Amino acid sequence: MKSVLNHRTAAAFLHDLCAIALAWWLAFQLRFNFELPADYAQPALASLIWVIPLFGGLFFLFGLYRGIWRYASLSDLQHLAAAVSIGGLLLAATVVLFGVAMVPRSVLLLHPLLLAVIMGGSRFAYRSWKEHRLYGPTKLRGSPVIILGAGEAADSLLREIHRSGQWYPVAIMDDSPDKKGRRLRGLPIIYPIDSIARVASSLGAQHAIIAMPGARPGERRRAAELAAAAGLTVMTVPSYDDLLSGRLAVSNIRKVELEDLLGREAVKLDDEGLHGLLRGRVVLVSGAGGSIGSELCRQIARFEPARLVLLDSSEFALYTIDEELRGKFPGLALQCWAADVRDGERVAEILKQEIPVVIFHAAAYKHVPLMEDVNAWQAVRTNVLGTLTIARAAQKVGVEKFVLISTDKAVNPTNVMGATKRLAERLCRAVHADGGTKFVTVRFGNVLGSNGSVIPKFREQIARGGPVTVTHPDIVRYFMTIPEAAQLVLQAGCMGKGGEIFVLDMGEPVKIVDLARDMIRLSGFSDEEIRIEFTGLRPGEKLYEELLADDEATLPTPHPKLRIARLSDVLAGDEYAMLLDWLQPGVRPSGEVKQGLRQFVPEYVSVSHPVA
Repeated sequence: MKSVLNHRTAAAFLHDLCAIALAWWLAFQLRFNFELPADYAQPALASLIWVIPLFGGLFFLFGLYRGIWRYASLSDLQHLAAAVSIGGLLLAATVVLFGVAMVPRSVLLLHPLLLAVIMGGSRFAYRSWKEHRLYGPTKLRGSPVIILGAGEAADSLLREIHRSGQWYPVAIMDDSPDKKGRRLRGLPIIYPIDSIARVASSLGAQHAIIAMPGARPGERRRAAELAAAAGLTVMTVPSYDDLLSGRLAVSNIRKVELEDLLGREAVKLDDEGLHGLLRGRVVLVSGAGGSIGSELCRQIARFEPARLVLLDSSEFALYTIDEELRGKFPGLALQCWAADVRDGERVAEILKQEIPVVIFHAAAYKHVPLMEDVNAWQAVRTNVLGTLTIARAAQKVGVEKFVLISTDKAVNPTNVMGATKRLAERLCRAVHADGGTKFVTVRFGNVLGSNGSVIPKFREQIARGGPVTVTHPDIVRYFMTIPEAAQLVLQAGCMGKGGEIFVLDMGEPVKIVDLARDMIRLSGFSDEEIRIEFTGLRPGEKLYEELLADDEATLPTPHPKLRIARLSDVLAGDEYAMLLDWLQPGVRPSGEVKQGLRQFVPEYVSVSHPVA
């Protein structure tokens, strides 16, 4: 028993001692209909000498003074009830065993009941008074808000909201017909969510909070879209995983982000297999400062590698991810190397010193329009020669597994970036054929919020007041979140036996114009306030991307979000030699670069005009 004996504890204890005496006296008065005979009054008062210490000791024993009255809860009430019940039993046993006279049996029953009511009632009365004083009527109302969802999360959220003056809940909406017309914490449950525009208008609500952490992503997306279309500022409680893990509480309300609207299920990882691949081993990530590379580092760090080696050509990017990882994983052994993957001597030096067991190769040029003309040869040098350089060095030092990060733009490529990534895929398969290191390729589409993606661009345009520029009204892309992409890359690396090209399940393609509209609405603007302008497809840009070429078939894997592309193309010996000769240092104009790419990537169709 370690209750802190401060003035608040002393006051609470004194209150409870008075409650014991008051309940005892009231029990006697009730027994005799408030006409207590004189011969019972004296024994009643005298017995308080041992009744008060009996219950007072039990209250300390049950820890009733460890809690704070202002936050009195059901748990506190349960402890109080247990202490009073045990006290009542001990009281009855004492009266019977020691033959205490002039204590009616009805008093033994009434006293614990009255004591529980007095003590419990005073605690909750104090809490109610304290909250009313801190969050008075004017503060308590806050901003009118509609709660979407009528489950446990909504109940917890309402409890938190009542303690705060930020929000004033006016209604709860849910799509369950069984809950129609019922009430939750005094608020009506309105069915269905489709009527949110009318409800918000009639109640004057300007905000909506989605309290549906256990619902399917599609249901949350629909709720968010309906609320945004009604002109409401849309907020959400944390995800179900965050709530279960304890990382966040229901009260951690945040604005709905685009990732919430993507409607992607959480990735289930083979933790045991990944621990076998990564734990206690040296793991190297190239392009460690980029969007995918940095997220791979965060995910890998959770599996406790012996050392995580970060390689990047950008000093600032390398410094940033190094600082972040040291802060989040203080026990993690880290080593940062500033290097260009095209520099064979430097790459060989790094791998010879670090001897990594697993390499994730994410270093690449990825921006389609930027790499299309004057930078075409640099795209080849980085994406093709850089991959070949680090792949050969990996094989030489005996790396166990090498995972190449590829792209959906490598399928039937119409631009330099896609063609270089397709050629990098072919090179990894060729090096794999030499034996030793197992080379695995992972191919996926766009990731939300990555460097160079449309999402940061749209955010900047909205912040400036528009317009938001989209290349074409019908252009579609596959999207996934950065953490999901990194997790599936790790999973593919764990499953890969060597020579495979894994294709991630990117879900349904998303129209970029719909993405832009969602971002505008989530930012609190209407389509009229911020316009969308169509600028036309850029050189080499497709209306849609493909994850598989026409001549490719896929095989299922044990993981539902991963499939394996079956490819038959292999770089022949003379073709391999010609490619090595073509990659030698020099200066090549874009036309010559594209001609060379067509030679080594037959499906590549170079165009100088938009592709529909």
